[in-house]
Amino acid sequence: MNFAVIFEAKNLAMYGEGILTTLALLFSSLGVGAVLALVFALLLTGPWRTARWLVGVYTYVIRGTPLLIQVYLIYYGLGQLEWIQARWDSVWPWTHFKDPFFCALLAFSLNTAGYTAEMLAGAIRETNAGEIEAAQAYGMSRVQVMVRVVLPSAMRRTLPAYSNEVVMMLQSTSLASAVPSLMDVTGAASRVYSDYYLPFEAFLTAAGIYLIATFALIGFFKFAESRLLAYLAPRKH
Repeated sequence: MNFAVIFEAKNLAMYGEGILTTLALLFSSLGVGAVLALVFALLLTGPWRTARWLVGVYTYVIRGTPLLIQVYLIYYGLGQLEWIQARWDSVWPWTHFKDPFFCALLAFSLNTAGYTAEMLAGAIRETNAGEIEAAQAYGMSRVQVMVRVVLPSAMRRTLPAYSNEVVMMLQSTSLASAVPSLMDVTGAASRVYSDYYLPFEAFLTAAGIYLIATFALIGFFKFAESRLLAYLAPRKH
C-alpha cells in the first residue's frame, strides 16, 4: 500500500476541505432538522387531526424512502425544473437551488427532521401522567405544561435514540458526494482514487476519518446522557 500519496500536500488539503464540508453539512442539517422536528412533533401530538395526518404522511414517506433518492429528487428533480431554473438567478428562495451545498443540506435536514420528529413525539406521548398532573396542580396552562415540563423531559429521554440518529447522519453525509462539485470526505477519497488508482488507501483514509468523528460524537453523547439522565439511573443503596 502507498499511503504516502495521502500525505501529499494537495491531497491533505482535499481531505481537509472534505472534512469541513462534511461537518458543515452535519451540524447545519442537524440544526435545521431539530427545529423542524420540534414543530412536527408538536403537530403529531397536537389536537389537530388534519395536521397529525399530514405530518404523519411526511414522516412515513421520509422514513420509507432511501436518503440517496431524496438527494436525487431535490438536486436532479426540483433543482433542474425549468420553472425553478428560470427564477434561480433572481427570485428567493429559488436562488439557492443552483447551490449544490444547499440541495444536499435541504435533503439531509428534511430526512433527519422526519426521524427525529417521530422519536420526540413518542417521548412526548410517554411523559409520566404524574408530572403533567403536578404541573396542572400548580396552575400551569397547557402551553406552560408543554414548555416547562413535557418538552424538557421528552428531550432528555430522547437523547439515547437521538445520538444514534446523529451518528447515522454523520455517515449519511457520505451521500453528498453524489452531488456534483460538492467535495466531502467521500468525494475527496473518490478524487484520490480516480487520480492515483489507489482505492484501498483512499477509502481507508476516509473510513478512518468517519470512525474518529463517530467515536467523538458517541463520547459526547455518553457524557451528555450521564449528566442529563442521571435521575433515571438505578439508585445505589
